[in-house]
Amino acid sequence: MPDDTDKSATAQSKPHFYRFHLPHVHLNSMYGDDWFALKAEAFARFFGTPTFLIAQTVVVAIWIVVNIVGWTQFDVYPFILLNLAFSLQAAYAAPLILLAQTRQSDRDKAHAEADAQHREDIARASEQRQALAAQELVLLTTMLEKNTELTETIKVLTERLEALTAEVHKRVIVN
Repeated sequence: MPDDTDKSATAQSKPHFYRFHLPHVHLNSMYGDDWFALKAEAFARFFGTPTFLIAQTVVVAIWIVVNIVGWTQFDVYPFILLNLAFSLQAAYAAPLILLAQTRQSDRDKAHAEADAQHREDIARASEQRQALAAQELVLLTTMLEKNTELTETIKVLTERLEALTAEVHKRVIVN
């Protein structure tokens, strides 16, 4: 079982997934990050879930069946109370959904800015690597030319040394 030092070492070795978004952490949404805004956004997100739709359908079906069958008569056939409940729900749902969309738009904007900055940093680093590669290519070409010159000089000196050795050898053997 790994201990806490293993976890912290692993966490430090892996880059933080949102590390390019950290410069935008200070940004708050237009409505703030208070309790009401967070709960309202969570509630608005819940409106679009299958759980909510199925639960609402079941409640409405039970409401209608109970009133049609006659088990109770609290909302008879044009179901005006049910219609008022839907109107009330819509009156609260619309602003909550708009609030959630505005908050999501703020987050999307911050993420887009962070992503754009990240792409710019990558492009800048790529340009720097290309410039460094070009400089190294020039340096390697220069070194290769110098090496070729030295090799040619060594060849000439070797040929001259061989000629001088042959001449000295001739004079020593002839005498």
